[in-house]
Amino acid sequence: MTSKRTGRTGRTGRLAALAALPAAALLAVAGAAPALAAEETAFQLDLEELNDTGAEGTAMVSFRGTEMTVWIKSEGMVPGQPSAQHLHGSTEGHDFVCPDASADTNKDGILNNTEATVHYGDINIALTVSGDTDAAKSGLAVDRMPVADAEGKISYKRTIEVGQDVVEKIKDLHIVQHGIDPNGNGEYDFEGAGKSELDPKLPQEATAPANCGEVEGAAIGSVPVGGIETGGEEGLGGVSSGVVIGSAGAATVAAAGVLFVARRRTAASRGDVATVKIGGAA
Repeated sequence: MTSKRTGRTGRTGRLAALAALPAAALLAVAGAAPALAAEETAFQLDLEELNDTGAEGTAMVSFRGTEMTVWIKSEGMVPGQPSAQHLHGSTEGHDFVCPDASADTNKDGILNNTEATVHYGDINIALTVSGDTDAAKSGLAVDRMPVADAEGKISYKRTIEVGQDVVEKIKDLHIVQHGIDPNGNGEYDFEGAGKSELDPKLPQEATAPANCGEVEGAAIGSVPVGGIETGGEEGLGGVSSGVVIGSAGAATVAAAGVLFVARRRTAASRGDVATVKIGGAA
């Protein structure tokens, strides 16, 4: 997919030029250069926009044994807002893919998470900045997700212990970042895309996917039949969610005991194996 948004010619050209670079070189240019040891293996993912967000970037996943390090550099996200982000897909042999606009099956102009999950699969790992990464516990732990800076950029790095199945099936997994702003007012509210199909108390803007990236060189398969569960009571790819809307229009989502605060906050390491840098967040 290519960017459909206008007014982004310079940035799109820049990204196109960088796309020709190897993953390590690209992330070095972006200021998050990984130093890979001889025993490490690495995979690049180009994050391409969904929902005409212009949210694009590059990610790299590397492994040393069952220790996985994820680097993400993206731009075009909603400035000052948290972005739920995950590894989506299956380690059980299902072929999932990043969707395109044709996945908007109800033709309302917004590719919602339920429609997209049919294509990219349920959450496998929550890419939080600290703490737990379990899909069921932290899929919507947006208080522990990266926050875009004032220019809509996210810079993320974290090292996580994973199962051997993730190491072996990484080419079946995709990185997805969530959060859109179709009305351009700089916050997640009900005005731009209405209610989420996951929970009528939740803004669609907070849960809809902004971009998706597949491992380069991975076999592109077809969407599995009956491969995943999606339901109206589930959150981002199978996580229950709820919301309370404050007077300022910020969304507060309670999901599996964690708090979603849709406003700018500093994301920092809490002393575990994670490190994260979010430029400009306050």
